[in-house]
Amino acid sequence: MAVMSGIVDTEINTIALGKARSAVIQDRIFFYMTLASAAFVVLLLLGVMVSLLIGAWPALSTFGPSFIWTQRWSPVKEIFGALAPIYGTIITSLIAMIIGIPVSFGIAIFLTEICPQPLRRPIGTAIELLAGIPSIIYGLWGFFFLAPVLQTTVQPWLIGSIGKVPGIGILFGGAPYGIGLLTAGIILAIMVLPFITSITRDVFMTVPVLLRESAYGMGMTTWEVVMAIIIPYTRVGLVGGIMLGLGRALGETMAVTFVIGNSHNISSSLLAPATTISSTIANEFAEAHGELYTSSLIALGLILFVITFAVLAAAKWMLGRAEVK
Repeated sequence: MAVMSGIVDTEINTIALGKARSAVIQDRIFFYMTLASAAFVVLLLLGVMVSLLIGAWPALSTFGPSFIWTQRWSPVKEIFGALAPIYGTIITSLIAMIIGIPVSFGIAIFLTEICPQPLRRPIGTAIELLAGIPSIIYGLWGFFFLAPVLQTTVQPWLIGSIGKVPGIGILFGGAPYGIGLLTAGIILAIMVLPFITSITRDVFMTVPVLLRESAYGMGMTTWEVVMAIIIPYTRVGLVGGIMLGLGRALGETMAVTFVIGNSHNISSSLLAPATTISSTIANEFAEAHGELYTSSLIALGLILFVITFAVLAAAKWMLGRAEVK
């Protein structure tokens, strides 16, 4: 009996040791699989950056750093500058954020604090459905409906009223073209609205109910609760939602192409036609002839890549500071 018991114990120990070794092997395989997945993303990012650098090098070596602050864009004379597309990209994104952030916050506050319970789901679903509309549909709607309305009503009023105010009037001067920076910014604001609103609403819902009820129980108004409790509590998530919307605005192509006018000119007026980096690439890449022309368009893509990376890096830095506080 003692011999049999020893044999059984030995077999049990062997099985247990085999299972332990198998678990260690599985854990190592899992570790290397996850490491490979993370490394793949980094390599993919580096690959995109290197390919853009290689493609843009003829233009960068020809024009040097002046490519960034040169406005002239003449394919016939092979003179290219990125200032006008960079200007259009930044201004349209800023307009989109100026319009989109307050509206998104207002919708999120209404859905979480004021809206009757039966209406919250239908309104929230309607907002989220806006994100599923293809960008080319926004572009067509902006070109055939929004631009004519702005040209006949809004822009003449802006030119006749705010356009005559010293200082800021320069932003609303010129002729009412209908298309231009302002129109593109409004379209982008509508497009980023569902992204910022959805994230803002979700982070507002993370505020503990007890915290809300305590604030209301102390006699605070809805405005005071939002400004003193909800926004400070959710500031990290709010920054993330805003940066997600900004990233969408910076890289949007088709909708902006329809309504911005595609003009390589820089004007102080928001009503003037302009261009963006993505719309320039979309309009001209198919007809680009010659190495320098193609390389200049790729250089624009590299600049947009750097701008987007800088925005995301700034967002990460801001989130880190917010978490520390």
